Amino acid sequence: MSSTLYKRKTPLIVFLVPAFIFLLLFLYYPFVQNIINSFSDITGLGAPSAGLNSPWYANYAALFTDPKLRTALFNTIILTICTVVFQVGVALILALLVDSIRVGAQLFRTLYFFPIVISATALGLMFNLIFLYNGGMLNQLLENAGLIAKSIDWKDDGLFFGVLPHFLVTMFTPITKRSKQVVNPDTVNEVVRIAFKYAESEKPGACHIDLPCNIAAMPVESEVGRQPLKHHKPNLEGCTGLARVRYITLPLLRNVLCTCLVLAITGALKVFDLPWVMFGAGMPQDQGWLTGTYMYDQTFNRGNVDYGSTIAMLIVILGVILSNVANRVFRPSDDL
Repeated sequence: MSSTLYKRKTPLIVFLVPAFIFLLLFLYYPFVQNIINSFSDITGLGAPSAGLNSPWYANYAALFTDPKLRTALFNTIILTICTVVFQVGVALILALLVDSIRVGAQLFRTLYFFPIVISATALGLMFNLIFLYNGGMLNQLLENAGLIAKSIDWKDDGLFFGVLPHFLVTMFTPITKRSKQVVNPDTVNEVVRIAFKYAESEKPGACHIDLPCNIAAMPVESEVGRQPLKHHKPNLEGCTGLARVRYITLPLLRNVLCTCLVLAITGALKVFDLPWVMFGAGMPQDQGWLTGTYMYDQTFNRGNVDYGSTIAMLIVILGVILSNVANRVFRPSDDL
């Protein structure tokens, strides 16, 4: 059974080209322009460049003699260490503790996850404002552009259960080994079995199964579909407590921990909003600077766009170095 992965190039190109254009305009172009600005002489926000600095590395040389930047680097390193310890280390300990208890585990999971859900509430309200039938942003844009004659009910069951599922299956076809939609609740076991066969044949890869909500709500008529899959408990005799965490749980979480560590490090290096609200312009007495807040102050408050771009490049370099160190320490394995 041969794999059809990437044989159909047209859908792959259709979905990748817009993303590539978006990255080119809003990520790569600003990044290249930031590199150019770091070597230029720009004395005001919005002012044109007066050419290259004399010498061309003047802004980078100023990094070594700027006392406020040294304070910002020191504070950022402390913040990065605290972020790694509390955001990754303590979170890992809490996750292991919650996983080990039997009574109240769901309550603790909800309490620990609740802060993340708070911001999602605003996203949910924004989603409704965009897809409202009457006065929704998307309907207004399409009507003003003349693309639709009347408003579309984007949350209609017929739309979600009819058109969008097929679109979803088609979208995953070029990037998975098999993409299939369940149209009959009695065939769920067979669809899953075939998906595993495809995923394990030749070079292992992902398969996509779409289970619409209306299909999932239908009753199962066959006796085979009523029988749940058998759960085989692994034999972990003699491996309990800390030994199980050390030799089983942590090795399985190695790649996940590495990803969380890299995200925590890069997030701490570029954090801006909360420190700026808390400490303002380096308060107190220029001892509260971070690399992100100091870069903002130099660029937007003082108009030193070239020096602010140089600090931004320093943040990028530090992020790359620390992320590589984290990857080497954890040594992510492709086998897990």
